[in-house]
Amino acid sequence: MLMPSTGPRTRPARVRRHLPTSPWLFAAPGLLIIGAFILYPFVSTLVNAFTDRRTLIPGEFVGLANFRELLHDDMFWIGLRNSVLYVLGVVPALVILPLLLALLVQKNIPGITFFRSAFYTPVVASIVVVGLIWVWLLDERGLINALLEAVGVGRVGFLSDQWLLLMSAMAVTVWKGLGYYMIIYLAALANVPRELHEAAAVDGAGAVRRFFAVTVPAVRSTMALVGALSSVAAFKVFSEVYLMAGPSGGPAGEDTTLVMLVQRTGTGLTGRVGYASAISVVVFVVTVALMLLVLRADRRSES
Repeated sequence: MLMPSTGPRTRPARVRRHLPTSPWLFAAPGLLIIGAFILYPFVSTLVNAFTDRRTLIPGEFVGLANFRELLHDDMFWIGLRNSVLYVLGVVPALVILPLLLALLVQKNIPGITFFRSAFYTPVVASIVVVGLIWVWLLDERGLINALLEAVGVGRVGFLSDQWLLLMSAMAVTVWKGLGYYMIIYLAALANVPRELHEAAAVDGAGAVRRFFAVTVPAVRSTMALVGALSSVAAFKVFSEVYLMAGPSGGPAGEDTTLVMLVQRTGTGLTGRVGYASAISVVVFVVTVALMLLVLRADRRSES
């Protein structure tokens, strides 16, 4: 008869696996993507801005020659003017209108989810599709001109007049961005204590007074964020104006923006990559300045 062993039991040795613990290995994929698609293009553009490089011809160092040429380039000043006007026309609307829209849809009433989704639909729609739809609507033979002619106003050259074309592109930008910034404001409004509105209502404050005394101070930092984001996006506008005005920038190129000028100058077999890079550097500097200006104004208003 076999008796059970009373000696100490031996456990099988565990195989230790040495897993990589360096955080750089986990961050490597993201760093490679950032380096390949952000850092390298940025450094390359900065270097090319000081050369006379063309598409198929390696450039030589020319110092500040490209930037000096910008000062005497009429198209550069036209593009800068249109880009600044675009910021002035779009940013105030994208700071105020989405806030009012968020106040409208923040209440939990039956069917409000449908309206939130409907307002957000233009954000996820392709800008090419959106641009083509608005071109069809604003064309001289489009739907809007047909309605204007039916009521006796007459046809309006939305896409042929310089300023109307620019204003039409601004309207498309505002229309497409409303839903995006509405979501940002909804998140900010959810953090506003309800007691503040109730206390203001007890003191006899109406809806308008509560908006300026409670809502605006509570979401002021979010308004600054929206102002900074929309300023950068508006100054770098390309698709809306390009689709409505065409590659040439409308009549006599008067609706060209700086980013459109970069695309027109730096592409093609004989594209002036160095000169286009210099314009890109100007765009980068101005967008950073706009961001800092908006954030500094927000800090001053809070102090």
